[in-house]
Amino acid sequence: MNTEDKILIAGQGGMVGSSIVRELDKQGYPNLLTPSRQEVDLTDKKEVESFFFQERPQIAIIAAAKVGGIHANNTYPAAFASENLAIALNTIDAAYKSGCDRLLFLGSSCIYPRNASQPMHEEALLTGELEKTNEAYAIAKIAGLKLCQYYRKQYRVCFHSGMPTNLYGPRDNYHPENSHVLPALIQKFHQAKEAKLPSVTLWGTGSPRREFLHVDDLAKACIHLLRLDQPDDWYNIGTGIDVSIKELAEIVKETVGFKGKINWDPSRPDGTPRKLLDIRSIQKTGWHPKIELQPGIEKTYQDFLKELQEKRLRT
Repeated sequence: MNTEDKILIAGQGGMVGSSIVRELDKQGYPNLLTPSRQEVDLTDKKEVESFFFQERPQIAIIAAAKVGGIHANNTYPAAFASENLAIALNTIDAAYKSGCDRLLFLGSSCIYPRNASQPMHEEALLTGELEKTNEAYAIAKIAGLKLCQYYRKQYRVCFHSGMPTNLYGPRDNYHPENSHVLPALIQKFHQAKEAKLPSVTLWGTGSPRREFLHVDDLAKACIHLLRLDQPDDWYNIGTGIDVSIKELAEIVKETVGFKGKINWDPSRPDGTPRKLLDIRSIQKTGWHPKIELQPGIEKTYQDFLKELQEKRLRT
């Protein structure tokens, strides 16, 4: 990976893509290709091929995806499967055909079985049933990972993947129904504080445990992986530490400054009981997360307030 390389960041407008762009710029990589969704529809095979053949990137980072929380995944499974499958197939195939030297595909920790042993090692893939509430998204991400593995095996190209845990940070999506758990909590507690509500009601029991990685740590991990000469087919990317959703809610409540009560609605789904990644493989290559959860959430809430004030909050 050289500073002269032309690097494509697919999904540059999202939380992950924008963080990778910032980190590449900070580390002195000037030749960045950052097409918007309006410029290149990644679900359109012809548009994607045309872009790759015209621009000829040496490196491609596929951070684009249709994402959302339990409600969104449950409500729109066909869209989550079809759009993410299309993005994976179109970008990986066009990268190979256009002579792209290196490709990093980003997936998700939800690729692992619902009841996988914790923490989840890379070898747990395809050893059991997936969590039903995000099965469509997980299958699409498994397909992308496997496509990279198969292209690498058949065509001898260095296409590989990173599987991050739950992410948070600037430019997150704060949609009231379709966001992930951490931005949803920030939004909910902030609105409750502003409205001086006596309580908020949260989904489930609060007992599931989740791991959270600041997106800026992920961006550094991606660049680190692209600098490895012979990377594994995929690496887990996380912190190796998890918290219960109840503990997370208390941290966010305190950070936001909401003084009311938290009520839990056990009639709503909890999702997977626990999702903790085994990150020993990537740690052996020299990468380690730096941003701890509480200060990371505090920084994220300040980013939320700034984006809200500047009317650029993603919803």
